[in-house]
Amino acid sequence: MSVEYDQRFGVGKSVCVGQGFFFHVSRPFVMLRLGIVGLPNVGKSTLFNALTSAGAVVANYPFATIEPNTGVVTVPDERLDQIAALVQPQRVVPAMVEFVDIAGLVKGASQGEGLGNQFLANIREVDAIVHVVRCFEDPNVQHVTGTPDPARDRGIVNIELALADLGTVERRLERSSKAAKSGDAALKAEVDLLERVRAHLSEGRTVRTFGASEEERSVLRGLHLLTGKLELYAANVAEQDAASGNAYVRVLEGAIARDEEEASVVVLSAKVEAELVELPASDRREFLESLGLHESGLDRVARAAYRLLGLRSFFTGSEKEARAWTIHAGDKAPTAAGVIHSDFERGFIRAETVAFEDFVRTGGWKAARENGLVRAEGKDYVVQDGDVILFRFNV
Repeated sequence: MSVEYDQRFGVGKSVCVGQGFFFHVSRPFVMLRLGIVGLPNVGKSTLFNALTSAGAVVANYPFATIEPNTGVVTVPDERLDQIAALVQPQRVVPAMVEFVDIAGLVKGASQGEGLGNQFLANIREVDAIVHVVRCFEDPNVQHVTGTPDPARDRGIVNIELALADLGTVERRLERSSKAAKSGDAALKAEVDLLERVRAHLSEGRTVRTFGASEEERSVLRGLHLLTGKLELYAANVAEQDAASGNAYVRVLEGAIARDEEEASVVVLSAKVEAELVELPASDRREFLESLGLHESGLDRVARAAYRLLGLRSFFTGSEKEARAWTIHAGDKAPTAAGVIHSDFERGFIRAETVAFEDFVRTGGWKAARENGLVRAEGKDYVVQDGDVILFRFNV
């Protein structure tokens, strides 16, 4: 069985070889979707343009972003480059991240201020939030509240998201309270949970900081609460602070710590990222090093997002294609096979697996087999980050 993929549409075409027939199965590729949020004029669209080269409107006035812009970027991974150098494939396909640039939120957004709830709805569709916070001074760039204050600015956005969630919880609580009068134990438990979450949100706190059991988290996931999404902070600093950060960044980190929120802060300069994409690829490393940086903001944001969501990468490599695939930590071999194609999971037999380091050190599949480094793993095998895998299946 061979599988061909059409990158333009993100679907797979299965071609059964030697059986005298063909069939087609469509399956979307797994892609991380990150929503970029923040107050107006904090550098969201500049960062988005730099990360995706998508050409979103950048302007020095609030609400330059009217409709959410989207852009898909590849995730740089040196491991994939090394695998490709060994197998010499016809094409190399890295993992991908979709960024969604959502219009700037202002105080009162949950009640329709600014551009209102239509943009809050866009946040519900993403896997995680990249919250851009302005950590630079520039008299030529208008600030919606007058002057930058990372703690205050972060709080405005998070409170608006919490207020939107509060409305969602109250509507659900009203329905569940009526239904719980039947005496159903599960509904009573849900009402108790929702009342506690409502009290938590009423204090301006996020669902991320609400202590819940696994069973309770399952209920909350069904509500698609905005503040329940994991959040990564992008501290947008001036060019000279891109490597070391500044006092504004430390204020932001302090505010996060006081709220006991487990969230990473990636320090970057949207201006630097914008300049970087204008350079030839051969000059980018030298430019970054001149600023004391070793990798781009995209690299650091993508890596932080993967850690935040507990994502891992495994690889496939052949003469036809070398590719990075995204899975969750703890996923077993059949689940990883299903990321490639549903038939791989349905007819899973085994996963022939070799660690990335062994694959590269020995020089590819043939030498890895000769050195006894390729393992035959079954359905209970938990795929490790960096595994190079050949799936065997039968349908």
